[in-house]
Amino acid sequence: MTAMEGATIDMALTARELAAAPQEGFDPAGLEAALHRVGAQRYHNLHPFHKLLHGGKLRKGQVQAWALNRYYYQASIPRKDLALMSQMTDKAMRLEWRQRYFDHDGIGEDEGGIERWLRLTDALGLDRDYVTSTEGILPETRHAVDAYVTFTRTKPLLEGIASSLTELFAPKLHSERIEGMLASYDFIDDAMMAYFRRRLGQAPRDVNFALNYVKRHARTAPEQKAVIEALIFKTNVLWAQLDGLYYAYVEPGHIPPGAFRPGA
Repeated sequence: MTAMEGATIDMALTARELAAAPQEGFDPAGLEAALHRVGAQRYHNLHPFHKLLHGGKLRKGQVQAWALNRYYYQASIPRKDLALMSQMTDKAMRLEWRQRYFDHDGIGEDEGGIERWLRLTDALGLDRDYVTSTEGILPETRHAVDAYVTFTRTKPLLEGIASSLTELFAPKLHSERIEGMLASYDFIDDAMMAYFRRRLGQAPRDVNFALNYVKRHARTAPEQKAVIEALIFKTNVLWAQLDGLYYAYVEPGHIPPGAFRPGA
């Protein structure tokens, strides 16, 4: 299949369509185009909760709930990266990938992304010990994030790396979030957006390495199907977290026992 032919495949990329693809699979450009179609169809910027968040339609307590739950995902990223690194037999690859770990846990004078996220939750008025205990997060958050860490620990390295390719779509989302939240909420200031501003530079660097790796190593149709399905899995992980937030804190507003209650 040529790159041009790959670019004409319908946006609704499903396992059935992949199974019907030519047996020789995509060329590298066609595979990249297929991965981008997954993002266009499934990335969580399309979720109603994000539209409310970026459009200034949430109350402070709902923004607190989002930041609290998202902390569990942020804090689990180093676990995910270490799980992937444990499968890397090539030293140069480990050295390259470990920067992702440092980006979140920090190293030297760089406090790391987790600390920057905690400064966001601090500024939103959440108790740091409560946030880091994760006792107030939703069951959907815990199950989705734990499933992602398990995926990267148990699946082949190629699929684990492919699951990280949601970073292809993250910079645009971060830009929208910074602009929308600063314009919409009087309790948000620029310092609170430090995590997202840093990711504007980090995400493109990360995704270039991962995308090139996937394009080089996913050569057969089954391998390409597996990496596309890995990316679909990751978009589902992100979407499921927002489903939980929407159901608990927006409509119909059913907060499960033990979860964070705004104003409580």
